[in-house]
Order: sequence, then C-alpha cells, then structure tokens
Amino acid sequence: MRKSRYVLLALSLAAALAQPPKVTKETVERWMTELSNWGRWGKQDQLGALNLITPAKRKQAAALVKEGVPVSLAHDALREQDRAIDNGSPFGHVMTHTGLKPLGDFCLDTYSVSYHGYAHTHMDSICHMFYKGKMYNGYAQSEVTEKGAGKLAITNMKNGIFTRGILMDIPRLKGVKYLEPGTAVYPEDLEAWEKRAGVKVSSGDVVFLRTGRWTLRAEKGPWDIANKSAGLHASCAKWLKSRDVAMLGSDAASDVAPSQVEGVKQPIHQLVLIAMGMPIFDNCDLEALSEEATKRGRWEFLITAAPLPVPGGTGSPLNPVATF
Repeated sequence: MRKSRYVLLALSLAAALAQPPKVTKETVERWMTELSNWGRWGKQDQLGALNLITPAKRKQAAALVKEGVPVSLAHDALREQDRAIDNGSPFGHVMTHTGLKPLGDFCLDTYSVSYHGYAHTHMDSICHMFYKGKMYNGYAQSEVTEKGAGKLAITNMKNGIFTRGILMDIPRLKGVKYLEPGTAVYPEDLEAWEKRAGVKVSSGDVVFLRTGRWTLRAEKGPWDIANKSAGLHASCAKWLKSRDVAMLGSDAASDVAPSQVEGVKQPIHQLVLIAMGMPIFDNCDLEALSEEATKRGRWEFLITAAPLPVPGGTGSPLNPVATF
C-alpha cells in the first residue's frame, strides 16, 4: 500500500512538472524590461543582437565547414498559381521578354513581392514591430514613415549574416514527421533536443526551429497557419536571452498560434524584435536541412544570408544557406 502511494505521488509530481508554464500579458510586459538589450551596445545602436556575431564567432563558424556541402533554407517562391489561405500575396513573376520576343539577345523578367506574412522566406528587420510607440533601443515608431524606416532598417544588415546555425528539430525529438498546428514548444523541449543532438546553443548563434510545417502542407494542403501553427511558447523568450542568441528562425513565424497568452498575439515576435533587438528568419524550408543534418548526425553548420539593401526596408526576402 505504501509503495502504491509513493508511485501515485511520483506520478502526480511528474504531471505537475509537465504543466505548461503560465505566462500572462503582465508577464510579457515585465519581460519587455527584464529581457531588454536596450542600451547594451550604446544608445545609438541599430544592430541589436547581431552585435553578438563577433569576428571570433565568424571564424569559429567558418571552421564548421568540413565537406563544403550547401543546403538552401528558402522555400521556392509561391506564385499566383499557388494562391492559398497561407499565400494571400503571391510572389509576382512577369516575363517581359522571352525566347519568342527577346530584347535583342536577352530574355527579361520582373519580380514583385509583399514578403511579410506566412508564404515567403524572409528576414524581419528589428523595425518591423512596435510596442507602446517604441521599437528596439527606444527608437520611436514615428521613425517609420511612407518613405521607409528611418531607424533600424534592413540596410543596417547589408553586410550579411555569417555565423553558427543550429537546427532544433522538434518533430525528430518527438518521433513524428511534423508537429500538429497549435503545438507549443517549451524550453524543456529545446534543452532535450540539445542533449539528443550533442550541441549547446551559445552566444552569437542563429537558432532554427523546425516544426515540419512544409511536410504537413505537402501532405494535407494549406491551412490558416496565421491562426493555428506550431511554434515557440512565450516562455522560450527567457531561454533565448539567457543563451544570447543572435537571430531566430523557423519554418513558420516562430510563435505558436494561438499564443496561449491572452491579449498578446505574438509574444515571441514582440520580445525578440523589440526587447532583444533580434532579427527573425520567417518561413524557412528546413526539410532538406533536417535530412542532411540527420544523415551526418550533426545539427550545427555555417549559416550565411544577405538581405537586399533597400533603404528604409523593414526586412527582405532572401535565401539563407547552411553549409556543412
């Protein structure tokens, strides 16, 4: 009888420990101060957490290239013929001169894209989001006008990203092909993956969260991912700050949706972009990366990416590349 009570007590304790952390709007507001990088690199800083990618970090990242094998982290552009509930603004591609009607000896085309959202692989600059009239480092949201972002624009990042990337492959951790929409990823999951992968996130890294979004989409079709997607629970913000992550990336928009924080739709976006000054890679295609990493048993790699230097731009479509 006594042994049964101990077993029940242990099970109850385990269940209690498994309960998701309670994060409220007030918690997020407190973290906006507690997790802030404002002033850390000076009052005029516009790079934010990218300051953590030091020359020494770049050299360490370069040393990760053992085989010279590149893997694109960009999903092929979703065009007009791919219009769907998760692709409301298709990538525009118009052939202006073809083989039948060349311009002299040349074929030409025109691209146009409204890249923010859930369709196109892109980078969010740290001017992309406001909180109580402010952006990262206290810059006023009024700095962003019809002429573009006067502060924190994507041009601050025109020298590109060159550092260590780490894939957090949560479906592989859980033994599934993909996470169901609405599944939250907690700090405990990130740490469990570190142990399994034999790698620990450190200062200046780019963390990529794989949920299996593109595999799920290929199998079952598009869905309203803006309102229901797997992603990081708000409690992961403290973990990201404690590890001094330089950038965050995922195959959707990083946040779990619904967010599980009443009154805050995208707490990870808010805390990362505004409080920490950490740019984000959205809508990466991490399926090929997952396969290549698994083949090698190695989930760290050199990550490179270069945004388009559009003056005043709030981000950029781009093609991040992992190299093993």
